[in-house]
Amino acid sequence: MVLEVAILNVRRTQEADFEHAFGKAQRIISAMLGYVSHQLQRCIEQRNRYILLVNWETLEHYTAGFRQSKPYEEWKELLHHFYDPFPEVEHDEKVYDSANAL
Repeated sequence: MVLEVAILNVRRTQEADFEHAFGKAQRIISAMLGYVSHQLQRCIEQRNRYILLVNWETLEHYTAGFRQSKPYEEWKELLHHFYDPFPEVEHDEKVYDSANAL
């Protein structure tokens, strides 16, 4: 499994609009092949900063499946105008899980 991590800096005063738009957009990503789960969390100290965590079965499900799909165009239209600066996205793989520790 691959974890997509994106730090989303939303333009100040647009947080409520962003959260509303994300409510629509999350239906898009959750319908994609290879999607496992996601979380959107809001920073307590900087209320316009969010972290998006998406679990994918493989990196290719994100890169070729989601990013190159027609639904991604709708995702972009709903969300990308809220970001300043545009987020960097990274993909991580699990090395250690405390839930499985002895």
